[in-house]
Amino acid sequence: MFSLKSRCGSLLLAASAVAGLVGCAPIPAGPAEYSAGRTRVVLPNTAWEDLGASNEALPLAPGPGAFPLQTRAMALRGANKELMAVLLVQTNRTDQPRNPTLWTGACPQQQGLLVEDATSASPVRIDCLRFKRWANNAGWIEKNHPEVARWMAQRNAEPAQPYSHLNYRFATEGGSYVEVNAMVDQRLLRPKTSNNEEFLRAGQPAQEWSKKVADAARLSTGMADGFFAVPPFPLPLPQ
Repeated sequence: MFSLKSRCGSLLLAASAVAGLVGCAPIPAGPAEYSAGRTRVVLPNTAWEDLGASNEALPLAPGPGAFPLQTRAMALRGANKELMAVLLVQTNRTDQPRNPTLWTGACPQQQGLLVEDATSASPVRIDCLRFKRWANNAGWIEKNHPEVARWMAQRNAEPAQPYSHLNYRFATEGGSYVEVNAMVDQRLLRPKTSNNEEFLRAGQPAQEWSKKVADAARLSTGMADGFFAVPPFPLPLPQ
């Protein structure tokens, strides 16, 4: 499984009081469910399959110590078993409270991307949503998310059709962390168009879905059982 070391090398640990995660009552299971560390990844239907999990230990600086994470990989296949989507969810490996953690996580603007930085480059937490419609063009995924590209190549787990990429990261001073990478066949996100008006609106479903994913991932860090309800895609699987 890919590591976050290269992306999070600027992590800064500031030790002080112990902080915990906010909790609430457990929520019933969904149609398909897999664990990723402390998180319950609940998928909208049973067509998803598990691709396994791996553990990572992200070094913290300055000083000794590591941030234990686990990644779960899941895939959605179409009617002919073709790969339609791959979902990677990485979260805290356990619920153990941590000393307050300061983060310096870049969320840069980039041409051709939907980028939303809800923290405005805050040094205390990360809340960064980035969405690329044509992720498989011109080596974009390899340049911008080399660990994800390497993981897909090693497992032959890249959608064959043009796909979009969603990356969402959320981290709090209390030590909560979740990162989502989703590679999604564009046919699940963008409707066919027949006129200019439809063409101008065609990107809205993908943007709305991306924001729903971010909302659900953010909410999961405050749930006692880590409940992360992945929203369904805007469009059904092609037949």
